[in-house]
Amino acid sequence: MKIKVKVFAISLVIGLMQTNISLSQTNQKLAQSGFQFLSVVSDARGAAMAEAMTSLQVGSSALFFNPAGMSGLENFIDVSASINQWIADINHYTLSAAINPFEGNFGVFGISIQSVDYGEFYGTRVNPATDLGYDDTGIFKLSAVAVGLGYAKQITDRFSIGGQVRWVKQDLGESLVADVTEVDTSAVSQKNELTPFVFDFGTQFRTGIESLVFGMSIRNFSNEVKYAEEGFQAPLVFTLGISMNVIDLIGELPLDQSLFISIDASHHRDHPEQIKIGIDYELLNMISLRGGYVSGSSETGFTFGLGVSRYGFAFDYSYTPFGVWDKVQRMTARFSL
Repeated sequence: MKIKVKVFAISLVIGLMQTNISLSQTNQKLAQSGFQFLSVVSDARGAAMAEAMTSLQVGSSALFFNPAGMSGLENFIDVSASINQWIADINHYTLSAAINPFEGNFGVFGISIQSVDYGEFYGTRVNPATDLGYDDTGIFKLSAVAVGLGYAKQITDRFSIGGQVRWVKQDLGESLVADVTEVDTSAVSQKNELTPFVFDFGTQFRTGIESLVFGMSIRNFSNEVKYAEEGFQAPLVFTLGISMNVIDLIGELPLDQSLFISIDASHHRDHPEQIKIGIDYELLNMISLRGGYVSGSSETGFTFGLGVSRYGFAFDYSYTPFGVWDKVQRMTARFSL
């Protein structure tokens, strides 16, 4: 049986990789979506594992990967808060909470909040009539936020579903637009703000073969919106994933150890397909060492991280080398009761 499991898992991984490579060779996609902050992962555990989280049960944090991943919540409540020191001095923040009021009999309910601090910008406007060739319009700030409500439930002891609807607001400030008429040409102020809804959906299937789990998610599905003339949609992504605690294939080990390997294959609307591989080694249910690899990325490749958990509290940290942007660091605090 163990040999068959190994052959099956390896065959599936090879198949996912071959599909990914084939799609990457025929699809060159750039700049075909907006609201890119929705694609930025702030959860430190997920980032350390190269975002390969589609088939894992990770409490309320699953709302940022696959909503079905919070269906197995055993505690009454799970809360997670993250800060992401992103590139160009941009900070991303996320907060999620999940509640299991009836021991899973009526499912798990969750809420997620995602926001971005872009910092301050110095505004100018072209004006050939001045000596400098522009007018100073002062300091301005941009904003982006997403608030979601999610739900997940174990339909059977092997199959789980989950979904989330998010209200998204992105404010790019005001701009002057030419207002041309037959008698006059003037400029009017236009506010660049959009508030669409986006939808996430996912499933997980526990095969019954040791701890082998399959996952599927569709994230950031939305209608087309536009600021001025060109329409765009949210950064839609389809993901298939597989994970397993490979120590199940070895047998019991001392000191209560686990080694989860998770693999995701993602098809993106706006950039080539990717394979994401994550590893999470946990010792004594307390200390975790993590790593991962993302294919098809011009800036990122390998990811690293660690975590410490005790008495329902946990702290996770991740470090991602980011090419010319140096590095990205993320920190997450979690609490379960």
